[in-house]
Amino acid sequence: MLVDSHCHLDSSDFDADRTEVIERAIEAGIHSMVAIGTGEGPPHLEAGIRLAEKYPAFLATVGVHPHDSGKATESTFDHVGSLLAHPKVIAIGEIGLDYHYDFAPREAQQQVFIEQMRIAVRHRKPIVIHTREAWDDTFALIEQHWSPHGIPGVMHCFSGGKAEAERALLSNFYLSFGGIVTFPKATELQKVAAEAPLNRLLIETDSPYLAPVPKRGKRNEPLFVGYTAQKLATLRGTTFEEIAAATTANFESLAAGGHVRHA
Repeated sequence: MLVDSHCHLDSSDFDADRTEVIERAIEAGIHSMVAIGTGEGPPHLEAGIRLAEKYPAFLATVGVHPHDSGKATESTFDHVGSLLAHPKVIAIGEIGLDYHYDFAPREAQQQVFIEQMRIAVRHRKPIVIHTREAWDDTFALIEQHWSPHGIPGVMHCFSGGKAEAERALLSNFYLSFGGIVTFPKATELQKVAAEAPLNRLLIETDSPYLAPVPKRGKRNEPLFVGYTAQKLATLRGTTFEEIAAATTANFESLAAGGHVRHA
């Protein structure tokens, strides 16, 4: 049994065969998938909820992606807070900072990130972090506005090194590994994956992006999360079954109570 803790099945890439993609995943033992609810940005933040309401295997998040920070208003934050009441919404995300594309001004990204952390704290919900070329600012804001509250979060598609992993773990985050960890040149990331605490590991696809080896370059889908699980098992010298059991238990602990599972 596996969980794909982060996917974008609302993407138009799946318009032709979305139900078939989901059925393939379920038949392969992927019993839960998390539909990330950033959608096309404010005010349209129900993308994940729509999937979760239609397909029993889905849970959802809601949130304003850093790319869409320039669209956020005060009413956006009220909207995010109200959507957290939905029974299948488990977290706010993906939120954070993206200094690679800079689709929104960095100050706006930071303010929207801070406000969504405040909302998550009020509702005692985990957060799902997107950070790209912004590690220092991301951690500075997390350590100021999030860490003191003792609520866990998820480092989505973790791609940092040992220093970033240690800082994330100290801030009560899970490290969620996607297809990048299967890439031959990702040696530093593979070292992190081999050494990170078992009770802090999650797996994801980020479908339709970043398909793992041997599907690299193709459209990603939840079915392929098994390749990432197998790579983690190989890196850690353990079995696929142990990685499947641990990552599923980690996710269920996070989703049910918003806390880190003890090893």
